[in-house]
Amino acid sequence: MVVLLTDGWTTEDLVFLWRKGDPVQITQNLHLPRFTLEKFLTEYCNSKTNTGAYSCLKVDLLFKREFSYYLLTIYIPCCMLVIVSWVSFWLDQNAVPARVSLGVTTLLTMATQTSGINQSLPPVSYTKAIDVWTGVCLTFVFGALLEFALVNYASRSDIHREQLKKQRRQFDFEHHPALETDHMDADGPTTFAMARQCEIHMHPQPPRRCCGSWLSKFPSRSKRIDVISRITFPLVFALFNVVYWTTYLFREEEEAPPHP
Repeated sequence: MVVLLTDGWTTEDLVFLWRKGDPVQITQNLHLPRFTLEKFLTEYCNSKTNTGAYSCLKVDLLFKREFSYYLLTIYIPCCMLVIVSWVSFWLDQNAVPARVSLGVTTLLTMATQTSGINQSLPPVSYTKAIDVWTGVCLTFVFGALLEFALVNYASRSDIHREQLKKQRRQFDFEHHPALETDHMDADGPTTFAMARQCEIHMHPQPPRRCCGSWLSKFPSRSKRIDVISRITFPLVFALFNVVYWTTYLFREEEEAPPHP
């Protein structure tokens, strides 16, 4: 914040000078709900025009935002909305009304809160730290809603695939004779299974196969998408928090350039 003190008298009649020692007095009881006064810088801003030279004083007031106010009113509510949007990952894939209403409600609430935040802050031409936070939170909430759309599509695709499999099995059963298995060696499948088990113990599965075997516990693709989202969304949001707070909170503030 910049404060200028000037007058219509030229320097021949009036000259402003800063008092040495304590040029600016600040009231001890001065308190702002969202800001704290960090420091101030004094200098001269004398000017010369066609009508003469004019004396001028200039003081730069440096304010710092109260972090606790924005933490309680902006950051924590936005974080809670993002976490609430993840509840849909734990709901049944067939609970369409519950998941849609939860996703739309959190998205509208997040959009309303973002609009309120922008109205309460002064408009600037650059991107603020709070703009990055609200934008990413809104993206996560919107991503949770899109995830349900993907789950719904995968669920309908799984149902259609199962119907095709049933029709194919029924067609094979009706039009193809049963295969003769009288001459099949009874010890063959058992021996093969034992050999396969020994091979698995001798050659452990790589991490990708272990992850694939874990996902194979969930037969439908829609369930796999929900399970992957339960892990992916919190991990990515936690990573974003680490990068965000490291960038905007714990970085060293650049020293202001000296005034001429």
